[in-house]
Amino acid sequence: MRPERSAGPGGRPPRTLPDPPHIDWPALRAAATAVASRAYAPYSGLRVGAAGQTSDGRVLVGCNVENASFGLTLCAECGLVSALHAAGPGNERTGLAAVAVVAGDGEPLLPCGRCRQLLLEAGGGRLLVDTADGPVELKALLPAAFTTTELAQRREPQPPQPEPPQETR
Repeated sequence: MRPERSAGPGGRPPRTLPDPPHIDWPALRAAATAVASRAYAPYSGLRVGAAGQTSDGRVLVGCNVENASFGLTLCAECGLVSALHAAGPGNERTGLAAVAVVAGDGEPLLPCGRCRQLLLEAGGGRLLVDTADGPVELKALLPAAFTTTELAQRREPQPPQPEPPQETR
């Protein structure tokens, strides 16, 4: 078991994650390449697929979905994290252990900054990310990340809510 360094959601104490299972990087990259072929990328022409392996060994995938208003485009990693939550974790300690992100040609792509932040909550800083030079921990790609710990510690106190008016009879 390995402790997660940042606090859990809502500033809860860190959870203990199981040791990651064996990662078959060629199979993970192949799954990402296969799902990249289903990407919707009519504007950029760059099909991207992401495949992630959970700490309990499940493999989930996602692909990019573009939109004419580019700000609404979803990266492949967004689809992957959505699939993780939609599949329902085996238990509270299940998260991503490894992720491969590739272009349609099967070659690795590094997640953008937004997706690195999204992956951080889905797998923690020790999440392994496939790169052209081999896997690296996400914390090396996202130093000084914003985490739930900062959110819990820096949140402004909420003002008290007024009482609803009492009904008179």
